[in-house]
Amino acid sequence: MDEILKGAIDLHVHAGPSTAKREVDAAEMLKEAMAAGYRAFVVKDHYFPTMMSAQLVEKHIGNGTCKVFGGIALNNSVGGINVKAVDVAHTMGAKIVWMPTVSAKQHIDGHKGHFIGSGNSSVPEKPMVYIDEAGNLKPEVIELLEYLVQNPDIILATGHGSPKEIDALIRKATSMGVQKIMVNHPFYLIKASVDQIVEWAELGAYIELNACVFPPSKYGVTPYDIVKEILERISVHQLLIDSDFGQAGNGSPVQGILTFVNNLMKDLHVSKEDINIMLKENPAKLLEL
Repeated sequence: MDEILKGAIDLHVHAGPSTAKREVDAAEMLKEAMAAGYRAFVVKDHYFPTMMSAQLVEKHIGNGTCKVFGGIALNNSVGGINVKAVDVAHTMGAKIVWMPTVSAKQHIDGHKGHFIGSGNSSVPEKPMVYIDEAGNLKPEVIELLEYLVQNPDIILATGHGSPKEIDALIRKATSMGVQKIMVNHPFYLIKASVDQIVEWAELGAYIELNACVFPPSKYGVTPYDIVKEILERISVHQLLIDSDFGQAGNGSPVQGILTFVNNLMKDLHVSKEDINIMLKENPAKLLEL
C-alpha cells in the first residue's frame, strides 16, 4: 500500500454490522487499516451506536498500531436529539456525535424513495428539522450544545441537515464554546454554497472532503472543481480528508481514500505535506491522539 497512508486517520467509515449490507465489517476494516499503516479510524452507522464493535475489534484483532473509535448519530432510531443517549454513548467512548443524518428532512428530500442504507427497516422516518420557523435552534439542540461544552473531547458533526440548520448550529455552538465541529460533505446532499462553507471554516469548523462523493467512486457525482475552490479559499488546517466509504459494491474504504488522495495530488497538485495535514494531523487533533 502507498506510503501516503502511513499514519492516516479516517473519521468517516461505514463498516458493518449495519442494517444495510456493507463492503467491510469493523474487523475487516481494521485488518485493512493495519496493513495500510493507519493510525486510527472511526466507524459510523446511521441507526445504531458503534462503540461496541469498535472496542471489540480493537481489543481482539488489533495489534496496537491502529485505534478504532465509534460514535452516535442522532436519528429517530436513538430518539433523535437525545442528550441522555449522547451521555451514555460518551461513557462508552463515543468520539463523534452526528446531528441527524438519515432522519434529517434534507436527507429524506434528497433521497426520494427508499434509502438503501436503511436495509429492510419498515418503520418510516419522521423528518427532523432542528430549527424553528424563525431559524432558532430548538431547545433540545441547546441542551446538547451545553453538554458538549462540558465534554470537549466529543466532536460535533453536522450531519445531513439543511444549510440553514447547519449555519445556525455552527454559529451557536462556536459562540457557546463548543471546541470541535466537523462539517459533513457540505457540497454533497447538503447543497451549501462555497461562500457558506468558507464562513463555517472561518468560525473554526473543520470541513470534510470525503472520497466517496468524488469519481471514480460509485457515488462520485461531485466535480473536483469544488475541491479546487475549497483548497484555494480555505486553509488546509481547517480541512479533513476521509473516505465515507463502506457501501456494498463500492470497494475498500482504504483503496477509496488512496484513489482520492492520489487524484488530489495528480490533478490538483496538492502537496504531500498538505495531504498529511488534512489526512493525519487535523484528524489527530480532533481525536486528541
